[in-house]
Amino acid sequence: MGTRKKAGEVSSPRIAVGGIYHETNTFAPGITTLDHFHSEWVEGDGAFAARYAGSRTSMGGVLQAAAEQGATVAAGLYTSATPSAMVDRETMEHLMHRLVDSIDASADGLILIMHGAMVSEPYPDAEGECLRLIRQKVGKDFPIALTLDLHANISLAMVEQADIIIGYDTYPHVDMYERAIEAFHKLTAYIAGQLQPVHAYGHTSMLIAPQAMTTGSGAMRELMELASQLEETYGLVNITVAGGFPYSDVPDAGMSFVVTADGDAETAQRCLAVLMARMSKEKARFNVELWKPEDALAEAWRVPDGVIILAEGSDNVGGGAPADATHLLARLVDPPQRALQVLYDPEAVRIAAEAGIGATIRLRVGGKTDVMHGEPVTVAGKVRLLSDGRYRHVGPYNTGHYAEMGKTAVLECGRLTLVVTGQRTAPWDIGHLLSLGVDPSTYKVIVVKSAIAWQAAFGALARAVYQLDTPGCCSANLHHFQYRLVRRPVYPLDELPEG
Repeated sequence: MGTRKKAGEVSSPRIAVGGIYHETNTFAPGITTLDHFHSEWVEGDGAFAARYAGSRTSMGGVLQAAAEQGATVAAGLYTSATPSAMVDRETMEHLMHRLVDSIDASADGLILIMHGAMVSEPYPDAEGECLRLIRQKVGKDFPIALTLDLHANISLAMVEQADIIIGYDTYPHVDMYERAIEAFHKLTAYIAGQLQPVHAYGHTSMLIAPQAMTTGSGAMRELMELASQLEETYGLVNITVAGGFPYSDVPDAGMSFVVTADGDAETAQRCLAVLMARMSKEKARFNVELWKPEDALAEAWRVPDGVIILAEGSDNVGGGAPADATHLLARLVDPPQRALQVLYDPEAVRIAAEAGIGATIRLRVGGKTDVMHGEPVTVAGKVRLLSDGRYRHVGPYNTGHYAEMGKTAVLECGRLTLVVTGQRTAPWDIGHLLSLGVDPSTYKVIVVKSAIAWQAAFGALARAVYQLDTPGCCSANLHHFQYRLVRRPVYPLDELPEG
């Protein structure tokens, strides 16, 4: 069992690092198994450095912070999977025990890189359970820092088990590198006895659709600015504003706050009360305006210049959706101007590969996961390119990170360019298109299967954006879902008293 060393005993700290990262959509079809985590499974110091050194990822931030402080890193297991359906019990228990076993309890502290919305059938609060098991191993006095996604459904168990909690401040998430560095420095300050973190935790009883959480504008931006002002005014260690993930039907789903002060619990509670009051007063500002697809398309074609983004958030890859919904594609088969869409369809990739580059083919694409996300759509076009789907992030999101789309085909179907992929691919970085020789600036309409995170890739190009109201397991209309476990009453499903 690990023990916390006394202040002054640690000059060059040794910090253990690990994590399991998954955002679970309990409304998504299918189940998430161990195979889904194999694309990013890193364990041990050498593998950790080889994969993440120099990247602007959370793990790259840990390595950078260690170098800045002359600290060493004891790398345990870090694994992640693309957001998807419920994690099966066998996989969850295997991952948790592998993570716990990999953590070096003789280190001076631990930094965990987690999401905060991972769910398995017996574990609605998977991160909280991981922390509980880790505490059993390392002891109650062992310093632990936890980084979380802005969409974390933070539980009391997480707050009680972690000494330092640092959530992302941005959506799209372009600050994970900086937040990992912050967590590392504050963890080592705690180890050195330079701060005594105390938390104040509050849950708002509000489910917020991701489209309302963009930190670049509107009510969410103002909320983040308020949190930053409180941090500065009162000298707080950190305020984590977690928008929550409404597609995890769990008791703790929804927006929450963790205010961390340096030994001053009263100030932490006072600042928490300010944030809770703001949300209670302004909850209606977090509602989302949605467009019917036919209306959005009609508007898009009328805009004289620039690229128009049609955000099909109901099929949000980053929220666990299947990425093969066809509700919009069915209206784009013969567009009046150039249009671009990326779609998950391994069968279509196989057919294109068998036909070969230059071949003209007719095939049914998309709509192969379930009825909710639409029926297959027949298209005809020329196979322009075949690729292994590997690319590197070149934009602000996870800069330098290597990613894979799986085997990929580019089909030119008249004025529609259709990119079909062998793996579900989120539009978080423009590199996924540039690697295929596709220049998004040359299209009138780009369909993105994303709520907000697409802005990291296409925000600079967008003349106008239309958030679509289409069926899917990531619909922004939360009244479409049958919640069973979320704690009630909860806004907007129920009426809440005015703050």
